[in-house]
Amino acid sequence: MKLLMPPIRYIQPAVQADLTEKMVFLGGPRQVGKSTLALSFLSPPQATHPAYLNWDSPQHRTALLGGELPSGQPLIVLDEIHKFSRWRSLVKGFYDTQKSQTQFLVTGSARLDYYRKGGDSLQGRYHYYRLHPFSLREYQRTPSASDLARLLKFGGFPEPLWRGEERFWRRWQRERLGRVTHEDLRDLENVRDVSIIDLLLESLPERVGSPLSVQSLRELLRVAHESVERWLSILETLYVCFRISPFGSTRIRAVKKERKLYFWDWSQAPDGGPRFENLVAAQLLKFCHFIEDTEGHAMELRYLRDIDRREVDFVVLKDRKPLFAVECKSGEQKPSPAAIYFRERTPIRRFFQVHLGKRDYGNDLTGVRVLPFATFCREWEMP
Repeated sequence: MKLLMPPIRYIQPAVQADLTEKMVFLGGPRQVGKSTLALSFLSPPQATHPAYLNWDSPQHRTALLGGELPSGQPLIVLDEIHKFSRWRSLVKGFYDTQKSQTQFLVTGSARLDYYRKGGDSLQGRYHYYRLHPFSLREYQRTPSASDLARLLKFGGFPEPLWRGEERFWRRWQRERLGRVTHEDLRDLENVRDVSIIDLLLESLPERVGSPLSVQSLRELLRVAHESVERWLSILETLYVCFRISPFGSTRIRAVKKERKLYFWDWSQAPDGGPRFENLVAAQLLKFCHFIEDTEGHAMELRYLRDIDRREVDFVVLKDRKPLFAVECKSGEQKPSPAAIYFRERTPIRRFFQVHLGKRDYGNDLTGVRVLPFATFCREWEMP
């Protein structure tokens, strides 16, 4: 069964407000819906609108290189312009000469975010947003168990989620990853042997949710430690995966180095517990990025683990102070002993244990609240 796409994405009102002040840059994974969101600000929201300029169009590319923009348009959308090596200077010129009469929305994938981290001639001229896949409450404001099951099965990217067909999902996932590694990777970095990146990608799903050993990957791929680190960083830049670092102190003898890895498309993770944990990780990262991009707070997603292997899956920090911790259990009713242990020994005051069921067990004497994942998302107003 096909579903209609909701007309408003979670960052749309914030983007609309920021366009009145500065340019807005919109980044995110390939096929997450950036162009669709950008077009929604135009009327009609169609790729044939004169204010929509895509660098992949030869006609649009010629006009942009000639410094030509459509006249009389209150908003100009520049899509995929990051593929031009001197795109920043080009956009800077457009903005500086026409900002009094025109708003600019610039969309791009990994490369847009990549160059943002270096020297930036556009500093102070834009706000930056990261668009995430659909999450539970964005998908359905009052989600049911079937909605959560659908998200777990097909992920949060628009096309496979709306189609809801397993054959389409498998083909879409394979084709998307192929374009990421053979097109986006080629544009971003000089990687001579893409087949090794493919092998690295194939080995990562089984490592979701566990401390990631770069040494084991180095032995598998038979390359240097530095090469594996560089390739993992490239995959993060391409919005394929993300890693989170441990949080803790000497009081709990926390581990300090090994990070955990998750996918932006959680349907790449193995079915069952790992996929549910990846879904929760993606939801919490989306929450952190939303607060960071809209309010300017420094947000971090981490995890708790000590040298005795006690672990709580996630800790969310705001301005370096822990807000809450989250443990994922698909069906357990009793609080995790690790959550109880860390609650007594860390400054984290709110511990949650989320599950896939319907019953909210509330708090007990341990101070760890056991509740459905959907209830947790609603009460914390997850985007």
